[in-house]
Amino acid sequence: MQILFIGDIVGKPGRGAVTSLLPDLQKEYQFDLVVANAENASGGRGLTKEAANELFDNGIHFLTMGNHVWDQKEIIKFIDDEHRLIRPANYPKGVPGKGYGFVIRNGIKTGIINLSGRIFLPPLENPFTMIIQLINTMSLETPIILVDFHAEATSEKVALGWLLNGKASAVLGTHTHIQTADARILDQGTAYITDVGMTGPRDSVLGIKKETILNSFLTQMPVRFEVANGVLQLNAVILDIDEKTGKARGIIPVQKFIG
Repeated sequence: MQILFIGDIVGKPGRGAVTSLLPDLQKEYQFDLVVANAENASGGRGLTKEAANELFDNGIHFLTMGNHVWDQKEIIKFIDDEHRLIRPANYPKGVPGKGYGFVIRNGIKTGIINLSGRIFLPPLENPFTMIIQLINTMSLETPIILVDFHAEATSEKVALGWLLNGKASAVLGTHTHIQTADARILDQGTAYITDVGMTGPRDSVLGIKKETILNSFLTQMPVRFEVANGVLQLNAVILDIDEKTGKARGIIPVQKFIG
């Protein structure tokens, strides 16, 4: 099974990168499933229904979120009804949406889990203590399980990768927007990368206008974040998963540019 997981999509430029670059990738690799993190897809913070539908219409089958999940308030109105969209599973009970879901493509069912880290991020429930039971339950339906761990600290991401070694098909870090050089298959068959990277404007600071961020660092004054423009990039990983065992056979980082 060939799966493409796209790193954090940032604003209109990120959506444009998907529209421009995904078709050729799909033609080359014939992905069975395309998943993306969309927590920054609308104006750089959060996700609107219009932006979600644009991504679905342009070849993405399933969306995950992160700590900016509620920044566009309208998501509260549609997240319960959109089965192709999940938010971190370690939010407290009663919060809108779900933290995991299933998608069937080409007759193959894949389970997808979204988690948020707790170091330098809001103190949600402990992802380490809840994830094993969740995976055990989901594995009754499919051996193929992807985990999007939206976290800041590399140590937290690496630790979860080892915890889920042999239990998840892939543990994919998001949130920090810089693709890391540690993609590998762990010894029990789990694909791992600390951060998949960002899909959006390349000549920026994590997708935001570099001049704005430089001014903030130079003056320590509050600034309004605005999504940058210019050359677009798509950061992703290609996963090769054994559909019978759920074990990963390959993980290839992707960096594509346009403009």
